[in-house]
Amino acid sequence: MNYLNETIESLNKKLKNKEITAEQLTQDTLAKIKELEPKLNAMITVIDDAKPAENLDFSNELAGIPIAVKDNIITNNVKTTAASHILYNYVPVYDATVVSKLKAAKMTIIGKTNMDEFAMGSSSENSYFGAPKNPWDLTKVTGGSSGGSAAAVAGGEVIAALGTDTGGSIRQPAAFNGIFGIKPTYGRVSRWGLIAFGSSLDQIGVMTKRVQDSAKILNVLSGADDHDATVSEREVPDFTKALNQDVKGLRVAVPEEYFGEGISEKVKALIKEQIKVLEDHGAIINKVSLPHTKYVIPDYYIIASSEASSNLQRFDGIRYGYRSKDAKNLLDVYVKSRSEGFGDEVKRRIMLGSFALSAGSYDRFFRQAAKVRTLICRDFEKIFEENDVIVGPTTPTPAFGLNSKTKDPLEMYANDILTIAANLAGVPAASVPAGLVDGMPVGLQIMAKRFDEESIFRVADFIERSNKFYEKKPTGLED
Repeated sequence: MNYLNETIESLNKKLKNKEITAEQLTQDTLAKIKELEPKLNAMITVIDDAKPAENLDFSNELAGIPIAVKDNIITNNVKTTAASHILYNYVPVYDATVVSKLKAAKMTIIGKTNMDEFAMGSSSENSYFGAPKNPWDLTKVTGGSSGGSAAAVAGGEVIAALGTDTGGSIRQPAAFNGIFGIKPTYGRVSRWGLIAFGSSLDQIGVMTKRVQDSAKILNVLSGADDHDATVSEREVPDFTKALNQDVKGLRVAVPEEYFGEGISEKVKALIKEQIKVLEDHGAIINKVSLPHTKYVIPDYYIIASSEASSNLQRFDGIRYGYRSKDAKNLLDVYVKSRSEGFGDEVKRRIMLGSFALSAGSYDRFFRQAAKVRTLICRDFEKIFEENDVIVGPTTPTPAFGLNSKTKDPLEMYANDILTIAANLAGVPAASVPAGLVDGMPVGLQIMAKRFDEESIFRVADFIERSNKFYEKKPTGLED
């Protein structure tokens, strides 16, 4: 099975026509993972005994299709580590809501993907299990934190994978690996069963090679959930109806800040070419400003780190996970287990968040960050009064080299400058492949108003049909 030449529709057709059975498809997927994992390291756990559901009805396109799940999403009886030493042996006893919905749709969970520890990072190099590799060039990063999901899809191990996005963690690796990745509106998809990093920012989304495949899976994932009070109860549209449309009359905002200092000139040129394609086909291009863009990185790291500091208190070496062997008393259990169990980046963010929330700093930092977040939200609301979507580059550059930025956290944080604002504002956003720069993929980011994922799918599908990037195959896996 070569997933690089397949879609959910084509696989479903083969299953319907009995060209392949669901059991064979599962075994072929496991064999492909076994073949590629020594190069990619995209998986933390492979479910070697995975089996498709019984009595499959292939009138449901998703039935029997294998899918991978990021390793911070809870899976019943399958190890879930969040790529951290502190959860290296944790086996949950229930499924996250999104996993239950995938199983209800008769998809086959095939494995758990590699990632930055607790989703904290921009390159997936913070994983306790080692960094995944970019299938376009094995010396390059996959992006993060959903780097394993992106590499697994781009390399052809699976046709789809779930990721999570707190500040760009679906879109940035999607761009780096030449695939489509969408972060839906905050509240569109349940977070119950997601190991929390930043609770007001986290969102589960989908990563696929083709836009249509993400639309089909997001149809299943979306909707109300009694377990999660932050999920919207509004009716979920059929996202596939936004596909195969033109862009005539679509109002497209292009922020000047997304083409400023720090953005590669080659990336700018490629993205402008794609915007010109939209214009040539009837879209109305409007130059706009997002004036608070310069504040998004410090604002995000205060808010996200503060929420992380609170969320990660529960990992204490008492109930589950890693416990230090050198602990002599209760205080030792807490301090040594957390010191040995957490990686450097996680510790860095816990310390930053704890400081921002401390009695002497709360008003100076966290309260001010919350006010700036409101200003960022208003920037988006103003633009969406007169525009349907916002477009620009997903990342400032193509994928960078492994170990090239690990010693400079601030330089690493700067990679998310174009993606963070969507999380702060809670709006849906996606990255669709725009082309190659120096042999590496570059993504076009598309954002829309809250709960308007249809506009994103409309534009992304049009771009995909225009440039046919999906026909290109990753060069890093060639013998």
